[in-house]
Amino acid sequence: MSASELACTYASLILHDDGLSITAEKIATLVKAANVKVESYWPSLFAKLLEKKNVEDLIMNVGSGGGGAAPAVKEKKEEAMEESDDEMMFSLFD
Repeated sequence: MSASELACTYASLILHDDGLSITAEKIATLVKAANVKVESYWPSLFAKLLEKKNVEDLIMNVGSGGGGAAPAVKEKKEEAMEESDDEMMFSLFD
């Protein structure tokens, strides 16, 4: 995530937390007050996105993608198989 995106994200969260409407002008004002330079299109992109989305829902669903667990399970299975070979005191490749 670029510094511009991060600054607009934080500005949007601040506005939401204060119960204010999230507009491009307010995002730009907060970013400017924080002395962060962002490209002029970022505040309007965030404002357009958040006018159609519920910020509470976005916050509550962070990290619910669920795609990262499969490799860890596979690793555990491979480790379990390796351990069982050691327990039998022989290996197929000896």
